[in-house]
Amino acid sequence: MVYRTRIKYTAAQKADIWERWQRGESLTSIGRLFERPSSSIFNMLSPTGGIRPPPRQRSRLSLTLAEREEISRGLARRLSLRAIATQLGRSPSTISRELHRNGGVEDYRAVQADQAAWDRAHRPKRCKLVCHRTLSRTVAEKLRLQWSPQQIAGWLKREHPDDESHQVSHETIYKSLFIQARGALKKELQQHLRTRRAIRRSRQASLKGEGLGKITNAISIRERPASVEDRAVPGHWEGDLIFGTRNSQIATLVERHTRYVMLAKINGKDTESVINALIKQAYKLPSELYKSLTWDRGSEMADHKRFTLATDIAVYFCDPQSPWQRGSNENTNRLLRQYFPKGTDLSVHSQVKLNAVARRLNERPRKTLEYETPAERFNACVASIG
Repeated sequence: MVYRTRIKYTAAQKADIWERWQRGESLTSIGRLFERPSSSIFNMLSPTGGIRPPPRQRSRLSLTLAEREEISRGLARRLSLRAIATQLGRSPSTISRELHRNGGVEDYRAVQADQAAWDRAHRPKRCKLVCHRTLSRTVAEKLRLQWSPQQIAGWLKREHPDDESHQVSHETIYKSLFIQARGALKKELQQHLRTRRAIRRSRQASLKGEGLGKITNAISIRERPASVEDRAVPGHWEGDLIFGTRNSQIATLVERHTRYVMLAKINGKDTESVINALIKQAYKLPSELYKSLTWDRGSEMADHKRFTLATDIAVYFCDPQSPWQRGSNENTNRLLRQYFPKGTDLSVHSQVKLNAVARRLNERPRKTLEYETPAERFNACVASIG
C-alpha cells in the first residue's frame, strides 16, 4: 500500500496563499503555483472559513522569556518570590502564579514555561452571538429573509444606536457562519447568503460586458442630464434583462435615487415583447417618478422610440461594454441570482412571484441608503408628490 505524504506549508507559503486568496485568485490558480491540488488549498483555508486569521501576538502584560529566565536564575540563587518580583518590577502574586502553573519552585524551567504560556493563550474569544442569544436570534431571523450580514449590522446599529449589546459587526456574522462557533449561528443559514459558498471569498472581481448591438437613433448616456447623474432627483431608472435556460428572461428595473426594484415577466427577448412589458410597468407609476430609463445596447431595445412615444419617458443608452454605467442595475441583478439562479428556467415564475421577490429586495436595508430600505425611500417620494 502506498501512503500519500501529508502536505505541509511553511509560514511564508501560508502567508503567500492568504495574500493571493485575498486578492481574489482562485483555488485552482493558487494550487497550480504550489504544484498542489485545489483541495489542498481549500483544506488550509476552510478551518477559518476563508477569513484570514489575525497574527498571534503576546499581550503586553504577559511575562517575557527574558523575565522567566530571571525568575529561574533567582530560584537557583534561593531568592524569595518577593525579591524576584522586586527585581522584575512585577507583583509577587504574578511570580507566585507563574510558578504554580509551571512546576513549582523545584521544577520550574523558563523555556518550557514560556512555551506552555503561549499554548494556553491559544484560546478563542467567545463569540458575541454566543453570549447574547437574543441578538443571535435576531441575526438568524434576518438571514432567513436573505438580508446580507452588512445589511443586518447596519440595521441593528440604526435600530439600537445606544445599545452595543444589540449591535454586531458584519465580520462577526460572517465568522459565526463560516467558522461555526458552537451556539452561535447554525450552518444551514449559509444557504441564505447570496453566494452560498462554503468559505468566504474576496470581492475582487470584474464585470464582463456582452456583445452589444447597434441601436438606431440612440441617445447616449453622455447626454443624460446632470441631475440624473448625481442621483439627486427621483424618477430615473436603469434597466436590463437577466437570462435563464430555454430562452427565458426577466426584465429588471432599478430607480437610481431610492434603489427601488421592479421586475417584469416577458414572453421573449424580441423587442416587441420587451417594449410591451416595459410600457405595462411604466403605467403603474406616476409620471413624476418615471422620467428616464437607461439601458445597455442590447437588441431588445431596438424599438425604444415606441416606448418613449407611449410613455413620454426618455431612453438613454450606455457605451458599448460599459456595464458600470448602470451600476445600480448590475448590482441588483447579482442580488436577484439568489432567487433566480443561473441555469434555471425563468419562464416558470409568475408575475406574482416576481412582485414578491421585488418586495423582498425593497424591504432589505441598504448601506448606500444609510440602512434605510428602498421601499421607505420610494414611499417618501410618492408621499411628497401626493
